[in-house]
Amino acid sequence: MAVDDIFSGDIDPEIASLLGLDEPSAHDAPDYENLFNEGGETAQEPQENPLDDISKEVFYIPEKEKQEPNPLFSNANYYKSILNGVGELAHNIHENMSQFLKATDPQDKLKFRTRLISQYWELYGLLSSQIRKLQHEPKRMLLRFGLLLPNIVSADQRAMLGSIIEDNDTGEPIYYVDEWMERVASGMVSPLATDDLKPTKRSGDQKIKMQLDKAKGSREAHLSTLLSLQNKRRSLESQLSTRVNELGKHTRNSIFSELESLYTEGQNQSLSASLNTIRELLSLHKDMSLHYNQLNSADQDFRRLEKKAKDSGAISDVDPSELEKEASSIRQMAKLCVGRQGNHFPILMNQFFTSRLQSIGTRENVIRLLYDIEALDPGLFRRTFRQKTNRIIPHIILIPCYGDYGICWEPFERYNRATSRGRIAIPLFPKDLKTAVLYAVADLRWQVAKEKAQHYWMEEGLTGHYYQYFSDRKMRGDVRIKFIEDYILWITKEGEGVQKLDKEVRGIFWRDMPFPQELKENLRKRGFVYNELYKKDVNRAASDGY
Repeated sequence: MAVDDIFSGDIDPEIASLLGLDEPSAHDAPDYENLFNEGGETAQEPQENPLDDISKEVFYIPEKEKQEPNPLFSNANYYKSILNGVGELAHNIHENMSQFLKATDPQDKLKFRTRLISQYWELYGLLSSQIRKLQHEPKRMLLRFGLLLPNIVSADQRAMLGSIIEDNDTGEPIYYVDEWMERVASGMVSPLATDDLKPTKRSGDQKIKMQLDKAKGSREAHLSTLLSLQNKRRSLESQLSTRVNELGKHTRNSIFSELESLYTEGQNQSLSASLNTIRELLSLHKDMSLHYNQLNSADQDFRRLEKKAKDSGAISDVDPSELEKEASSIRQMAKLCVGRQGNHFPILMNQFFTSRLQSIGTRENVIRLLYDIEALDPGLFRRTFRQKTNRIIPHIILIPCYGDYGICWEPFERYNRATSRGRIAIPLFPKDLKTAVLYAVADLRWQVAKEKAQHYWMEEGLTGHYYQYFSDRKMRGDVRIKFIEDYILWITKEGEGVQKLDKEVRGIFWRDMPFPQELKENLRKRGFVYNELYKKDVNRAASDGY
């Protein structure tokens, strides 16, 4: 059978009726002419590698939650554009898609579904390897949303997808998969698929790469510390300037009008505070001077090793095969987000997700939820290094799947535990977005605390205290999962004064993962339990044991 006979134009009306959709009109029907042409896309210039700013203190709520709808998803050639240039795989996907949608027997449907899942992820890896060549068009949107065939989602759903803001104007490290692949391909971030290297078998190139990663981590650590100190200095300078301006304001002496009056009590206090601020600025200057010297040294080491690595070929443009591995990691993330009992079908279909934008894991929706969560857990993204605490948002990858659980892939990078961003994944199409985001940040909380305690994670800190509670109660199952479930109750219920946790867990969280002080003071007025915890805070502070 000829290729043109197989890809004969409109989606079968029976398929559309099976899905409860209107029959596609002629202008909506994909044209399969030249489907296998190896049409190339224009290569994009690599993006610049901007400095990741970890000096922000809060999330900024995006002003817009949607854009003017992009008509791309109603384009008659959308499906054809995706399958164009992928050879025999296009034929196999189209054939199985048609049979899957037509099948009425459950066994047949399962057979075609299984084949289609495998072929879809093969296509996903292939397109990922070509990410530097892909424009902001159908192939890139497949990576972003999992939308292969627009006809199998409703018109409202297509309009909703088209209204999702495409570009990242937030300044936050939150990425759709195509954006993540772009950053991996350009070397801006390390790939997810990083296998441990055995020390006895490292090649010279691998050793140089490892040294380069360590030097990069040291450089970024000093750089982030200086950014934090710089922000603190700017704040102190602003305070000092305000106080000095106040000192210059004088009234006339009531008796000797040609003379100015003395400093007021408030000005005297401002003068005293100004002297303290000046001392802080002098101390800050010493700290910054020290870190500048260390940064210069670390930067020289980094540039020397970078040149050595380039000369030896230890680093080069990312190989397409590495991007296919990255797609495999994305698939693994999707599996974890979905869970064993969830819907692992990766292709977007109308019955599996809503057309309500607020329920979708868009970048803007995730930021709004993280803003609310961090307001209740202010230490969530804070990490202390050399007595300096930085707020470090992990890389957040929005996975096109029907998962209900966000996950933490890694709490931070191997060679820069101090200031590197971790990686978490959040599903784009969960049943409840807030719960999915809470799962991800709770998992991050657990893993960061566990790595911080290292070998003593069952004895010390947040994980140690919780593990001892878990063991004393002789609970079964995964202690991490139980912690995540309790964390969700802590944020969603206890943060509102609704007592849902065991007394021991509430005490652990109150001390090791505290609410902001203002909320603590409000909660103490709402019940005996919280008032007792508040009194313990006061006693610990008085004994200098907190």
